[in-house]
Amino acid sequence: MKTIKIFIILFALTVTAAKAQFTKAELQVSGLTCALCAKSTEKALRSLPFVSDIKTDLMHNLYLITFKDDVPVKFEQISKKVQGSGFSVNSLKATFNFDNTKIADNYFSYAGDTYRLLNAADKTFTGSVSFTIVDNGFAPKSVSKKYLGQVTDTTPASGRVYHLAI
Repeated sequence: MKTIKIFIILFALTVTAAKAQFTKAELQVSGLTCALCAKSTEKALRSLPFVSDIKTDLMHNLYLITFKDDVPVKFEQISKKVQGSGFSVNSLKATFNFDNTKIADNYFSYAGDTYRLLNAADKTFTGSVSFTIVDNGFAPKSVSKKYLGQVTDTTPASGRVYHLAI
């Protein structure tokens, strides 16, 4: 009886302790000219260990990516896969689950990387929130320049700094 109680308590803690992570992304790729191009890019993206599913919208050159639970998402790898297929990322909008995530001075950490919220202005976040990554290689140069023109960051201890706009 004692082991059943312990099992129930551990199960309840596991279910209620949601882990913060990126859950999905909307990736727009520029340069796609045909279905074969889109298919080769999709195949490259599917090879990433954190990708669970991809739905493709060829009319808008969009990939709707669902991420695996408890597998860290590395956006740099997404960009490299798209560029390796001969195309470029036009925009990347990702959804992050903020349950159990601490934000300090508009920064939060995830999977060894640092994320800076550029236009959060003292907002508090809970649940799922969508952001656009505005760094070079993830957004058009005009968008990166608009957001990153006056930004200075200190070098993180590990990983890289991603800049996010709401």
